[in-house]
Amino acid sequence: MMGFLRNPRRVLIVVHDLAVTALAILATLYIRFENGGLEERAHWLIVILPCYVVYAGIVYWYFHLYMSKWRFASLPDLRNIFRAVTVLAISLLVLDYALLYPGLFGTFFFGKVTIALYWFLQMFFLGGPRIAYRLFRLSRTQNQVKGPDAIPTLIVGRAADAEVLLRAIESGAVKNVLPIGILSPSSADQDQELRGVPVRGFLTDLESTVVALRSQGTRVGRLVLTPSALEPELHPETMLMQARRLGLAASRMPSLGAGEEALRLAPVNVEDLLLRPTVRIDYRRLEDFVRGKTVVVTGGGGSIGSEICDRVVTFSAARLLVIENSEPALHAVLESLAVKSSTTVVEGRIADVRDRDRIFSLIAECKPNLVFHAAALKHVPLLERDWDEGIKTNVFGSVNVADAAVNAGAEAMVMISTDKAIDPVSVLGATKRLAEMYCQALDAAGRAAAQSNGAGPPLRMIAVRFGNVLASNGSVVPKFKAQIEAGGPVTVTHPDMVRYFMTIREACDLVVTAASHALGPARADTSVYVLNMGQPIKIVDLAERMIRLSGLEPGLDVEIVFTGIRPGERLNEILFAREEGSSDIGIEGVVAAKPVSPPIAAVQGWIARLQHDLASGERAAIYSVLREAVPNFRGEGSN
Repeated sequence: MMGFLRNPRRVLIVVHDLAVTALAILATLYIRFENGGLEERAHWLIVILPCYVVYAGIVYWYFHLYMSKWRFASLPDLRNIFRAVTVLAISLLVLDYALLYPGLFGTFFFGKVTIALYWFLQMFFLGGPRIAYRLFRLSRTQNQVKGPDAIPTLIVGRAADAEVLLRAIESGAVKNVLPIGILSPSSADQDQELRGVPVRGFLTDLESTVVALRSQGTRVGRLVLTPSALEPELHPETMLMQARRLGLAASRMPSLGAGEEALRLAPVNVEDLLLRPTVRIDYRRLEDFVRGKTVVVTGGGGSIGSEICDRVVTFSAARLLVIENSEPALHAVLESLAVKSSTTVVEGRIADVRDRDRIFSLIAECKPNLVFHAAALKHVPLLERDWDEGIKTNVFGSVNVADAAVNAGAEAMVMISTDKAIDPVSVLGATKRLAEMYCQALDAAGRAAAQSNGAGPPLRMIAVRFGNVLASNGSVVPKFKAQIEAGGPVTVTHPDMVRYFMTIREACDLVVTAASHALGPARADTSVYVLNMGQPIKIVDLAERMIRLSGLEPGLDVEIVFTGIRPGERLNEILFAREEGSSDIGIEGVVAAKPVSPPIAAVQGWIARLQHDLASGERAAIYSVLREAVPNFRGEGSN
């Protein structure tokens, strides 16, 4: 009842459906018994019709005929009408046999032919106005689409993807786009029409299609690529180069599974073209996991941290505390979160994870369920030079956050780690691995204590490793973009250098997924997770592809210069150390690692020695401790 009061238009729908139900009965009887039998049924009809209309209203409510908007009437709505009318027709058949008894009407009141006629009329009276209204609204929308600001557009991709965009254009969700043709990679789509828009050829027919349309007086101004057009085997960069030569603006349609808030067209970025198909994320699992929780994110103004904040708000956390030591970065993330429609209470505080007392105070005051520790120094060459700063942030800062999470009674702390922590050759890798070890040791000690004392579930401490993140701060992609825009050269360290890449969104969704597994019903004892990053990408191939996406030729328009491997770098990153085991956890995109984990006393001893030696500034002593703690560490260690 409250739904009807909140939406008066629904009352009109109910009145319409009940009125046409009565009309369908009267029209059916008039057509069927016009030449005889109508008058003798009139007396019974006065009794039957009001009761039948009330009954029909209940049937319509059961089949949700009042819930859908006529503007978006579709096949599911017609299916519901079909079900409701079929139930009504069967009910009339039952009523007909009841009235057959001599004490009642004494013969068939309707008859099978009459009921069949009624079924068709009722379908028409209920479905016809809905379809007519939708066509009316569609014609109005199409007139707006064909306005002076609409850009003639070719849509690229398979029919299923193209239809999503066409529906969005019809509904007005996507504006200023006039679809004039579709280019599909599927032979089954050729010589077809989709919602009145013709399929004009394959992806390779772009130039001939544009030229043909231009000769007919239609100047194509835009190209929209759907997700199916961005598949690597279709070589979308070739089409984008053609589009650039033809003067077409190129946009992409987001994937429906990417967690986008709305369907909106966006520029085509190089990261859209570099990766294997992204992992299917179970967004319901993530929302169920985060909803209603209090969350702390350290380093929340950085690339990874800000995206985790965005996902936490998207998944309906009750409260989010963003901790960041850069005032501009904190302001930027708070501003971006403020425009999201969410009930999450967001607060930002300036703090450095090195400041143990400050971190303890903020996290204890927040009383979080989850702590995501994304604060870190991560640039390999810089940390090779300023190794002491890397230790202060990546080791001592992580220890402070982990201890503060334990002190505040959090359910879990998730540390963002790196594939460089495996058999590390850099200060970044060694410091991240030592931080991992501290979290592992705390996690194991907490579980052992809880088991011996019969206490409840202890705080989970987990680390999640992954490789390079596209378009993050310091990523090679924005660096290459800037070099190409400057006319080159594009600098690559080594022709055989390869790296794993992920998008920020996918990496952060999988980080939250790993946390949900660690706190799952089985309370898995895994403390280190590794994200599946697919196949590594050769950096020189990435550079060449980006140059071609700019409409230029590598080596001709823009030179590629090899500068040599920098300190702390290696040619190939690895996902698991030789002594580490791995296991499938049953979640796509995430694998459990089983690294060697020393006891908490040993790890605390190494950290205490690091604190002591750091005061003296002796790099050799510091590296000696790191090599002892992380046996596979192969850093230089010279001043």
